[in-house]
Amino acid sequence: MRFVCSVVIAILASTASLFAQANQPVTPAADPGPPTVIPLEVPAGTPLPVVLDTEVRIRKTGQPIRGKIAEPVYAFDKLVVPAGSEVDGSVTQIGGVPKLKRVMAALDGNFSPTRDVRITFDQLLLPDGRRIPLRTEVSPASQGVLQFAAAADPNDSGKEKKKGATTVAADKVNEKVSEKKTEVRREWETAKAQIAAPGKMHRLKRIAIAELPVHPQYFEAGTRFNAEIVDPLNFGNEEVTPEKIRMVGTAPPSGSIIHALLATPLDSSSTQKGAEVDAVMTEPLFADSQLILPEGTVLKGSVLQVQPARRLHRNGQLRIVFHQVAPPKSAEQQVEASLEGVEVKDDQNLSLDSEGGAQATTPKTRYLTTGISIALAAASMTPDADAGASGQSFGEIGGRAANGASGFRLIGFVMAAAIRSRPVASGFGAYGAGMSVYGNFLSRGHDVVYPKDTAMAIGFGSRVTATPKAAPHS
Repeated sequence: MRFVCSVVIAILASTASLFAQANQPVTPAADPGPPTVIPLEVPAGTPLPVVLDTEVRIRKTGQPIRGKIAEPVYAFDKLVVPAGSEVDGSVTQIGGVPKLKRVMAALDGNFSPTRDVRITFDQLLLPDGRRIPLRTEVSPASQGVLQFAAAADPNDSGKEKKKGATTVAADKVNEKVSEKKTEVRREWETAKAQIAAPGKMHRLKRIAIAELPVHPQYFEAGTRFNAEIVDPLNFGNEEVTPEKIRMVGTAPPSGSIIHALLATPLDSSSTQKGAEVDAVMTEPLFADSQLILPEGTVLKGSVLQVQPARRLHRNGQLRIVFHQVAPPKSAEQQVEASLEGVEVKDDQNLSLDSEGGAQATTPKTRYLTTGISIALAAASMTPDADAGASGQSFGEIGGRAANGASGFRLIGFVMAAAIRSRPVASGFGAYGAGMSVYGNFLSRGHDVVYPKDTAMAIGFGSRVTATPKAAPHS
């Protein structure tokens, strides 16, 4: 009987407890807040990267010209203009040629010097068929390639280091950076691959035509332009939840690499140490599907080191670092970021060291070209074995022509071959040799120049590396 009573009491107590819990007030979940409306707008001043997909022969003002968007364009976190979108425009002006430039070109046998051709793009055609009117100010792009900084040196002074926790962590970061570099390079090559490069025979034909005294002017397929938009492009609005943007403005993960365009032009000949530097992100940064930095984020930095070019062909140096990010409508955050890659012209001869510093370099071919010029000048002063014989030997004619070309290129070549005068040929050769020695060894070196809108790859996180070595020749 006692056992039965105990069971009944226990059941009644449990029922009362459940009833009390059911009648307790329920605390509502925290309200995340209403969604934020983000305008998807490409602001005025943004340069659209345009590349010509076909060769254009410059004939007259008003002739149509068509290109493609070389790289995707984003607004906040959305892709709004895919790569490959078409743009239509026209030639608006064909400039004249200054007298001095025309005279110097004529001395080189060129009676069709390059004219300044201005173009504009006035319509954007998206892949979905939408046509968007444009007003643009077009300028030539660098026609360069994306060059990455040298890999970090894992050894200091050539001695092996123990794999401590710090070194292992640094290796993981460097591995992540290498993977990201490969991805960035693949994206860059994919953007350029949409334009079929001219074939070898076509390039040889154009080179031959360019050597004619009178020749037409072309924009080759693959020529790139920056079409800076005058009016903003509006692509509507986007509603984003607080959860989606809760990580915006936080520190980017170490090893992240972003695309950016330089907003502050830099030149090692005039830029001062400590000068402020700004760059603008051209696409968003995500980490684990969370938005970290939207497109339009401004990176703020400074010039850490600068050395202008000097006489005796000593080249300039320039190193920049970034220490703040300012996302749109968000507070600035302190970061550590440096240059991982920069768009470099083929003829710019620029190299990046393992710390992201840039140094102008001089091609090793200067030794060969200078040596040839000196050898030609010396040969012109040596009596020819056939001297005094009737007529002109092939060696005499060829030697004079080579010396003329060394001094005054095509005009010198023709004059020296036609005039039977060893002193004239020797004079041409000496002039050419002197100019070669001065230009390659005695003159002022090359400066590091980053024009406005230079494409850059910027990496976040402190870089673990040995003391930077002298930059190699590119």
